[in-house]
Amino acid sequence: MRVKICGITNYEDAMLCVKSGADAVGFIFYPHSPRFISVNNAKNISIKLPPFITKTGVFVNESAQVINAVCKEAKIDLAQIHFDADDDLLSKLEVPFIRVVRAKEKKDIHKLASSYRLIDAFTQKYGGEGKGVDLSWFDGVDCSKIILAGGLYADMLEDIKRFGFYGVDVNSGVELSYGKKDAQKIVKFIKSAKS
Repeated sequence: MRVKICGITNYEDAMLCVKSGADAVGFIFYPHSPRFISVNNAKNISIKLPPFITKTGVFVNESAQVINAVCKEAKIDLAQIHFDADDDLLSKLEVPFIRVVRAKEKKDIHKLASSYRLIDAFTQKYGGEGKGVDLSWFDGVDCSKIILAGGLYADMLEDIKRFGFYGVDVNSGVELSYGKKDAQKIVKFIKSAKS
């Protein structure tokens, strides 16, 4: 199971994720998030990371022009579209992207079913609140193109593995405080996901 650690705000935490076996790290470019990072700070981290680590930029209610510019400047590999973007906006993106489904009810997890997508619990603040999706919604569902996010922590990963998710995306579940990661939690989470 692939692992993305989101809400990275400093180089030390980014490298801790990399050395612990994370497949991707996430930078949040949403100004209202307590884990917001500036384009310049994200760039200063991303250019120092080793190859084969996917650097993901999280965007909320931004134009294609802004997303393209930020990804280019900050050396971002993948844009995470955390809002209901229309086809016109998506067609103008110059970077690979993954869409987020903010699930309110069971039927929502079937949106974008032909694509790889990230499924997160709906929150007014666009994630980062530790709220999880009801796992019973995934019973009997092909989860091979789903990255699960929201309310995740290491001790629940054994229960999650039976669904066959492509990956997991964690933020608050491995934090000491907003934007500052906990080394022990990161190591335990990644080890649990990969074992």
